[in-house]
Amino acid sequence: MSAEEIQTSNDSRWSLPALLPLMGVVFASFLVIGMAIPVVPLYVSHGLGLGTFMVGLAVSCEFATALFSRIWAGHHADTRGAKRTVVIGLIMGAIAGLLYVASLSLLSMQGLSILVLLLGRGLLGAAESFVITGALSWGLATAGVQNAGKVIAWLGTALWAGFAAGAPAGTALYDDYGFISIALATIILPLLTLLFVAPLTAKQATNQSSSALKAMTQVLGVVWLPGIGLALTAVGFGAITTFGALLFAHRDWSSAWLVFTSLSVAFILGRILFGHLPDKLGGARVALVSVLVEAFGVLLIWLAPSPTLVFIGAAFTGLGYSLVYPGFGLVAVHLASPENYGLAMGTYTAFLDLSLGLAGPSLGLVAAHTGLGSVFLVSAVVVLCATPIALYLLKNRATVRAASQEERLDNA
Repeated sequence: MSAEEIQTSNDSRWSLPALLPLMGVVFASFLVIGMAIPVVPLYVSHGLGLGTFMVGLAVSCEFATALFSRIWAGHHADTRGAKRTVVIGLIMGAIAGLLYVASLSLLSMQGLSILVLLLGRGLLGAAESFVITGALSWGLATAGVQNAGKVIAWLGTALWAGFAAGAPAGTALYDDYGFISIALATIILPLLTLLFVAPLTAKQATNQSSSALKAMTQVLGVVWLPGIGLALTAVGFGAITTFGALLFAHRDWSSAWLVFTSLSVAFILGRILFGHLPDKLGGARVALVSVLVEAFGVLLIWLAPSPTLVFIGAAFTGLGYSLVYPGFGLVAVHLASPENYGLAMGTYTAFLDLSLGLAGPSLGLVAAHTGLGSVFLVSAVVVLCATPIALYLLKNRATVRAASQEERLDNA
């Protein structure tokens, strides 16, 4: 996305209806991804007859490729255009579905079948990167950088809504029709979304920078601090999604699903009710408050003597975490140069992928050595470590921005 494109978009007024088509694209794309999350482990374990290591590999390889393709997707959006980036992501998603079908056709050759499945999972991770990074870049061009917080918040809401709806939908399809239904849905939904995207218009990028490495180094140098803040706060969210059900099973409590419902509902409500606050009050200020609310929620879960307090803690966690991403993300956008906004968002989001990829096994080691409940105490402490970052960004806004501008001049 070029400086001229951003300058033009800065004159535009905020309009949620203008963002709705992009929200629909993001929702449909992450609905596909959400459908596979509860199903892939069952397919690998029961369908292919493989052990827990391969189950973990099949799940995590998507996040790994998402991490490594974020920066590539961001550079592509800045130099080739946001719409083209979204289209490529949707095509990759449909191809991933074809690889799912190929894996099913190779069930008699177990090793080859899992290899093809892993290729499909990896390609789906790259598709996720291209769709969300392209949509964010497209949204910034549509609504203007002065509305970056709203764009990030609303597209993020569509993303998590897709995840939330995808899990039960995928489970129901798998129970009734098997993994072939997930494979076909992974092909059909991206292609239908592609037909929806085709007539939409987007400003063409004019930034034809030939040095991807130079742009990546420049962007990483200015967004790493809010990125680390995002990574630290993701640990609290990841602790609940990974270990919430295990906590209930360990304590012989029922209705574990309410933990995830409380988390998701509070998250979405937080985005809907307070998504405008980063643009109004400043990203760092909103991130600071959100970090404290999230840490409080995780601490409640650690202290909870009953399921009810766990549900309340999960709700506070979801509410706090809902504005962390747009809060720190708004800072990242303002620190980056206009021609690299897409790359900045891709790089910033990569910190989230890295955190979620490392949090699971790391907290698993904590649970193995000190007990399951301690996972939530450790997670709350990690989340609180983002507080000094938010304070620094809040108190040194002018200094940080001046330093980023000086670095851009040095790299020019």
